[in-house]
Amino acid sequence: MNRYTATLAATLLLSAVTMSHAATPMRCSHQLPPAHHIAIVVDKWAAEVEKLSDGELDVQVFGADSLIKANDNILSVAKGDIECAFSLNFQWGKTLPIMNVTVGPYTMSSIEAWKKWPTSEAAAFLEEKLTKKGVKNIAWMFQTNTSVFTSKGKALVSPDDFTGIKMRGIGPAFDRGLTAMGATTVAMPGSEVYQALATGVIDAAVTDVAAAYSRKYFEVQDHMTVVPVLAAYLHGYVNPAWYEGLSDKSKAALKQSGEAASQWALEASIQAAADAPKQLEEKGVKVHVATDAENEAFKAAMQPAFAEGFAEESGEDGKTLLGLIEKIQ
Repeated sequence: MNRYTATLAATLLLSAVTMSHAATPMRCSHQLPPAHHIAIVVDKWAAEVEKLSDGELDVQVFGADSLIKANDNILSVAKGDIECAFSLNFQWGKTLPIMNVTVGPYTMSSIEAWKKWPTSEAAAFLEEKLTKKGVKNIAWMFQTNTSVFTSKGKALVSPDDFTGIKMRGIGPAFDRGLTAMGATTVAMPGSEVYQALATGVIDAAVTDVAAAYSRKYFEVQDHMTVVPVLAAYLHGYVNPAWYEGLSDKSKAALKQSGEAASQWALEASIQAAADAPKQLEEKGVKVHVATDAENEAFKAAMQPAFAEGFAEESGEDGKTLLGLIEKIQ
């Protein structure tokens, strides 16, 4: 073997070794803006996955709808167009309506219940259902149990205040409660709400109190009523076929990182909910924390309508899931 042949052979061998140890790409899409407290948790989760997998996984996070639009994330992962995505539970809409169980008005606002959620029977029940829809769940990230009704010119503090209001909805079952109070709901991704509020396409919105700050709703809305009206979570999921091709080390890294991220998200969400009202006030928003009596009025107006819609959409699975949630309340 001459020098050229030997050098070529060594180069090819080194290339083969390098390729065999190349990190597996893991493209993850989500809709949250960079400043959102859960977007920061997702970035921390990605770094943890890479560390625990010893570099086997190259996690590439694309936030703020920069890779795939929010409403297309689920199908893109199920088809294998991308490996991973994070969605808010109500984005499952009619595809898997039981994911909306926590957005029932005043249904699951207990932080203690959310501490138990990731390892609960209720979460396991949903994970099984998600698998049947073509995705494998890898992380539960509690986002909020504190929301705001945003508005301009006047605070929304009673059901009567919603009469004639056009507002961004959350999903079919929850929106029944808004409709019951006289509002007209419009479906749109979170990334489009600011512009819709700014241009008058909608008059008001309901969102996580921290998201109202991170998405700068204070620039286009001047009143916000803080209500524990719904609980929302972001969850991470991957393509099952892609997952099955991973090493045991990479699978373990995803499991361990997901468990850690659940705790980080809870801590970050509690802190964000505590900080956001003051931050909004500092931006000129008139923040009103709903009284017990006001919450009871909202609950009385909204809950029956949601319950009817959720029962129609989710059937026996919905009843089963509600029973499992009762165990952790």
